[in-house]
Amino acid sequence: MKNQFILLISTFLLFSFALPEPLRIFLIGDSTMADKIPADFPETGWGMPFAKLFNEAVEVQNHAFNGRSTKSFRREGRWSKVQAQLKKGDYVFIQFGHNDAKVSDTSRYAPAQTDFRANLIRYVKETRASGATPILLTPTQRRKFDSTGVFVDQHADYPAVIREVAAQEKVMLIDVEKASKLIIQQEGPEGAKKIFLHYPVGIFKKFMKGVADDTHFSPYGATRMANLVAEALANSTEHLKSFLRKSAFSEKYEFELPAVATTAFKRDTFNIVQYGAKRAVGVLNTGAIQQAIQTANQQGGGVVLIPTGFWISGPITILSNVNLHLAQGAVLQFSDNPKDYPLVRTNWEGVDAIRAQSPISALGARNIAITGQGIIDGAGEAWRPVKKGKMTAGEWDNLVRSGGVLDSKKETWYPTAGALKASTMDRPGVVAAGFTEANTEEIKEFVRPNMISLRECEQVLLEGVAFQNSPAWNIHPLLCKHVTVENISVKNPWYAQNGDGIDIESCEYVTVRNSRFDVGDDGICLKSGKDEEGRKRGRPSAHIMIENCVVFHGHGGVVVGSEMSGGVHDLYVRNCQFLGTDVGLRFKTARGRGGVVENVFIRDISMKNIAGEAILFDMYYQGKDPVATFGDGGEAPKIELLPVNEGTPQFRHIFVENVVAKGAETGLLIRGLPEMPIHHIQLSNLDIESVQGYRVIEARDIVLKQAKFTETGAKKSELFHVKNWKNN
Repeated sequence: MKNQFILLISTFLLFSFALPEPLRIFLIGDSTMADKIPADFPETGWGMPFAKLFNEAVEVQNHAFNGRSTKSFRREGRWSKVQAQLKKGDYVFIQFGHNDAKVSDTSRYAPAQTDFRANLIRYVKETRASGATPILLTPTQRRKFDSTGVFVDQHADYPAVIREVAAQEKVMLIDVEKASKLIIQQEGPEGAKKIFLHYPVGIFKKFMKGVADDTHFSPYGATRMANLVAEALANSTEHLKSFLRKSAFSEKYEFELPAVATTAFKRDTFNIVQYGAKRAVGVLNTGAIQQAIQTANQQGGGVVLIPTGFWISGPITILSNVNLHLAQGAVLQFSDNPKDYPLVRTNWEGVDAIRAQSPISALGARNIAITGQGIIDGAGEAWRPVKKGKMTAGEWDNLVRSGGVLDSKKETWYPTAGALKASTMDRPGVVAAGFTEANTEEIKEFVRPNMISLRECEQVLLEGVAFQNSPAWNIHPLLCKHVTVENISVKNPWYAQNGDGIDIESCEYVTVRNSRFDVGDDGICLKSGKDEEGRKRGRPSAHIMIENCVVFHGHGGVVVGSEMSGGVHDLYVRNCQFLGTDVGLRFKTARGRGGVVENVFIRDISMKNIAGEAILFDMYYQGKDPVATFGDGGEAPKIELLPVNEGTPQFRHIFVENVVAKGAETGLLIRGLPEMPIHHIQLSNLDIESVQGYRVIEARDIVLKQAKFTETGAKKSELFHVKNWKNN
């Protein structure tokens, strides 16, 4: 009797705690949807990433198969295998059309208005008869443009028939044909290649002879297609949408996060030694390195190798399909002689300007990289001014004895008299101020270059390398798309004026991951042009992911502005640490900038020893070091009401959660304009130890949820300051 009781209890527990059956999705269709084997890489069906866009309660079975039509999929018994499994609650995604149009193949051909229509209706009815829910999808578009760049449709009547069947049978329709056409048109003839299989010879085993396939997808293209299907589902009324996977950011789904196209290079290696490069202190290897790059580019791309050792060079230019690779133990040291750097027309702090050519630059290049385990040194000491207050007495004496000149107050050291002269000029080097290559030569040392300048490039990879000692900013991608920054380190002296780590300006689809920054100005910075020039350019920085990064020193950890006149939107930041920065999360702008910063999502941030504000939203940026500006309790700017115009900036729709900060002058500072308050900012789960808790001035709809501010010595009356904070 006792054993029977135990058996009864065990049976009860077994059935009580049995896991529920997963909700199942069956995919039926052709090769654009189908799973691929590893040997097919990089060919990817969109069903592969689609399966990852649902939570654990969903099982996706991909039964799509290469070359199948509504006719052949059924004739070969593929549909019967799916149909035999279907039960109530399942979903069937049905996407055909590419192969039904193959008139010459009787095993697949199904005329759009007759057999194709009848086949679709039959799939729908049989799915419903099994208790499952059908969803119809139009076929993905191909990349096809005429000689003038106008998109050419190749699907004839098939998409229209699918739409008609969906309406007639009252089936949910996902119009992939329409959505994919829009994506391809926006990318244009050249840009759309990254969606499909366009690779040169010698990269992938399956396509060693190269491939130009405008039907099948690259991993990036498959992700884009899967995301648009998920987006359509999220906007529907289908129960299935509640199972879409949420991202780490509570307000966003996984499919909404930025998708970035990656690089791919031929395995051919071009060793700079073969082009005459020498490991010697007195040898300038500019010509040898540039020749290796040019040869690689002319031969379809490859790896330009900087071997182990010490190599000196003047400025070099990276060309398309070239991976500049630094071996472990390699140091690429750029010249400390400004004469080696010609003046060029470029962009500085958001405006057109004449500057010395960057040590490494690229213009309009596609599929480029700087990778490896070596070090790139920009010889910044030959260019940058130094403030006396940022050095010890001994360091200052050594610097002054090394040469250069001092300003009239003996407070700032300049490398040359020309650089000192430029410091007294109005906008030195700026094109709008009348500067040209000719009249800028005298002040060349003042118009110091950014170390890595990438302009209008697409599909860029920076990985593994240490970037240090830049003349101005370290890394500056400008007007670029699809940039991947992975596992790099960036270092400048803490006193390096304008020594930013990375400045992402007017770029789209960027990831910065697993990287470390220890610099003299802002660590990771987002920009989009300055004032009228930036608004005229009209190119925001958008669709950017920053995660798993550390900033040890800098004016700000992750920074937006102050040159943000083209706007910043869809920025994601997670799991970052700021250890000893002046400000943690720093949003800065000023009247005259214009532009909108919005749809920013930040979470899981840890900070320690923040000299100024842990979190800062400020519309009174003064162009000074942040601690000197407000971290020391200096005089606040005059706040007055002015008319709203195109130069009025905006900060709005920003979400910050899970922030811990141990030690800061101020936990939170929000300082908006009377005519344009900072608005719709939500900060939740904050645990901040600071002298002052928060100051909120000219703001509305600011939400603090589970926000803990702990004082570290201030009087109670000084902990919080609020002026014109209005919530609806």
